[in-house]
Amino acid sequence: MEPQLIKKEPLGKDFFINVSKHHTFGTDAVLLSHFACAKKNDSMVDIGTGCGIIPFLMLRDGNLKSATGVDISEEAIFLAEKTSKELKLDNFKAVCSDLNDLKGKVDFGCHTLVTCNPPYKAPLGGLKNEDKIHAAARHEIFCTLEDIVAVAARLLKTSGRFCVCHRPERLAELMSLMSRYGVEPKRLRLVAKSVGNEPWLVLVEGKRSANIGLRIEPTLYVYKNGELTDEMINIYGKYKEAYL
Repeated sequence: MEPQLIKKEPLGKDFFINVSKHHTFGTDAVLLSHFACAKKNDSMVDIGTGCGIIPFLMLRDGNLKSATGVDISEEAIFLAEKTSKELKLDNFKAVCSDLNDLKGKVDFGCHTLVTCNPPYKAPLGGLKNEDKIHAAARHEIFCTLEDIVAVAARLLKTSGRFCVCHRPERLAELMSLMSRYGVEPKRLRLVAKSVGNEPWLVLVEGKRSANIGLRIEPTLYVYKNGELTDEMINIYGKYKEAYL
């Protein structure tokens, strides 16, 4: 499904990404891509990839042996495939599929990295957006948090990593589900607007079949005195430089 209006968003390093009204990206995705610390030999799957921002940021930086973006939206997959073709990437594949119907479309038990920037609201959490595509991006309409964790566990090889971002109020649920499906939480980082503000985002990394042991990293602050912190500037990196 080709969107009516497509915009090319520069990512730096001669990379760009095609976005639309329904499928664009925000700070959450950039932070998750950085937090996941992709390696050159990683075989990764991005669940609910949207326009593909997370794998494309990693590929821009020369990481990933292979990347697969999965999304139920035909429009999202159209955008991701368009970007991949225009950038002439031979190690990216886009898969249009329901998350619970991946058998035969994506290999299980062999990936070293799975990422997900999921819908943050539970199925009945808050008012639904009248735009069905926007609503699906914000609410667990087509999949639940448990579906996401269960599929991530099936995709990963032993010691493979699952990196996800979510709202702090759902952290206990997220970590409980990860442990239940054998993806032990190993690393956690909170993100706050500035010192003195409550965190608005949590980043979590789990490992398949790992021992218990969680490391909590220092809180990431986005702003200091109204300006981006040095760490945020470093995280934005080449993406921010593309606008200078």
